Amino acid sequence: MIHYDFPLWRPPSEGDNLIIQATLGCRYNHCSFCSMYKEKGYQARPLEAVLADIDQAAREWPAARRVFLADGDAYNLPSDTLLAIADRLKQRFPALQRISAYATPFNILAKTPGEIAALKAARLGLVYLGVESGADRMLKAIAKGSAKQMEAALARARETGLKVSATVILGLGGQTHWREHIEATAELISRQPPTYLSTLQLVLDPAVAPGFLDRFGEPFLWQDDRGILQELRLLIERLTPSAPVIFRSNHASNALALAGTLPKDRDKLLAEIDGAHSLRPRWLRGL
Repeated sequence: MIHYDFPLWRPPSEGDNLIIQATLGCRYNHCSFCSMYKEKGYQARPLEAVLADIDQAAREWPAARRVFLADGDAYNLPSDTLLAIADRLKQRFPALQRISAYATPFNILAKTPGEIAALKAARLGLVYLGVESGADRMLKAIAKGSAKQMEAALARARETGLKVSATVILGLGGQTHWREHIEATAELISRQPPTYLSTLQLVLDPAVAPGFLDRFGEPFLWQDDRGILQELRLLIERLTPSAPVIFRSNHASNALALAGTLPKDRDKLLAEIDGAHSLRPRWLRGL
């Protein structure tokens, strides 16, 4: 049995897939809203240990088809290391279809187009990227870089054919800056559309809430459900991607679950928002 170093996080869409812990923690780990890896420092696990986990997983689940490389930004690993991991996965899992990992904009931009192409050829062709917002004010407030870096990373992915599953956070600007947050986010995503786009709703762990509120720089006025739906509606209304984007708001933090492809399903999604009579109860929402 594989022994994981907890806490262990993965995207909702990876819930039924094999997880291999290639790194521990998150190399960046400064996002003010995030509590995922505050309990452990970042380190790359020894390659021999990762390969041993793959061998053990193959004995337990030889038919696995999809593999997620944990922890926070395993795409940060040197390309040679990732290729060695991908090669062992390909050897041990005959039905392997896809390898994926969390990534930051810095991870993507640090790799050359040739490296990304080699990793794609080895089946590591999907990364999960927290865009969070397209507004510099918001990104500065949450210590997440800049809109220019986000756009450059999305552009690098599009140019190389790397699939990106991007997330944005509803409620991040509170009641004060919500329109700026959503409009800038829609503009960024429209210019550099990822393959997938999902929304999360702002939820703060008590351990990080004081730091988030202090860094915001002014009183933070939380959005209520009506405000969140207003943000969701404006985001979908303003998104005009040049290529189809598969949209989801099915993360457990969301008040309303939606699914469609933009821009094709825009009218359907807007009608679902306008006609929403019941939202996910607050006690069922979380990270």
